[in-house]
Amino acid sequence: MSENIFFRKKNIKLSKLFSNIDVSVDFLINDIKPLHLAKTKDLTFFDSLKYKQSAINTKASACITNEKLEKFLPKKINKIIVKNILLELAQALQNIYPFAEIDYPDLSLKIVKKSKYKSVKFGNNVLIGKSVKIGKNSIIGSNSIMEHNVEIGQDCIIGSGNIIKNSIIGNRVVLQDNCKIGQKGFGFIPKQNKNFKFPHIGKVVIQDDVEIASGCTIDRGSIDDTVIGKNTYLDNQVHVAHNVKIGANCMIAGQVGFAGSSTIGNNVSIGGQAGVSGHLKIGNNVKIGGGSGVVKNIQDNHIVMGYPAVKLRDFLKINKNDE
Repeated sequence: MSENIFFRKKNIKLSKLFSNIDVSVDFLINDIKPLHLAKTKDLTFFDSLKYKQSAINTKASACITNEKLEKFLPKKINKIIVKNILLELAQALQNIYPFAEIDYPDLSLKIVKKSKYKSVKFGNNVLIGKSVKIGKNSIIGSNSIMEHNVEIGQDCIIGSGNIIKNSIIGNRVVLQDNCKIGQKGFGFIPKQNKNFKFPHIGKVVIQDDVEIASGCTIDRGSIDDTVIGKNTYLDNQVHVAHNVKIGANCMIAGQVGFAGSSTIGNNVSIGGQAGVSGHLKIGNNVKIGGGSGVVKNIQDNHIVMGYPAVKLRDFLKINKNDE
């Protein structure tokens, strides 16, 4: 995730952020990033053995973790040992990015000045925020909204009634009507019988030649980005949750839902109304049948179907025995 252009950051020292914990080496926190993206003076977190290798290799200067996992971290890193890792992370995010916990209205929105975007065609009542970039020969439909710092590439077609925020869109992207891109994802941490909102400081990245049909919703990332790969097609009413990464040349049919932080490989096809659980890895060239429920990782080149999704031959065998 590159430098954050969508959310204003406060400068806070590590010792002030965790005043009740001894900090071996204090420093001004540069940013909060995942283990694999963190650099010197970044704060990260380590909450599962799934990310053991990333923890071993992280370049972060400080890490929120627990007593069971701290042994996998580099010796020189500041280890912030806590009981509830995700709650401490959410509180840290809220302190450093105080305006990322909800989607505040963009008060910089104004009716577009067409003279500013001479090579772009606009419908009626298009609202544009501060510092929005739109590439040459793009077309923006009526009643669409692009909030501050959004970037749209060249030769794009943005339909009517779309709301785009916290997003970077590549070239030749088609976005049909009534989509919502870049809103806060669904994330809460239980705290003393009250849910603590998990701030989302990531963005949505839609790469070149993607087509997204009507009524789709794509949440921005929490501390990583949500990414739609090149030449991927999303049918109507697909939902993509925070941090999901969909590879290149994928075909996603209507009403498919992706839970947060799952990774989808290249050349994947998914039938209508299928669901993919969170934090899973779906390999390349996978085919998932319509209405399936994916609850575990799928290796490359597999065809699966059913709930829970199993290999197609097993699904057919099970259903044959039920006849």
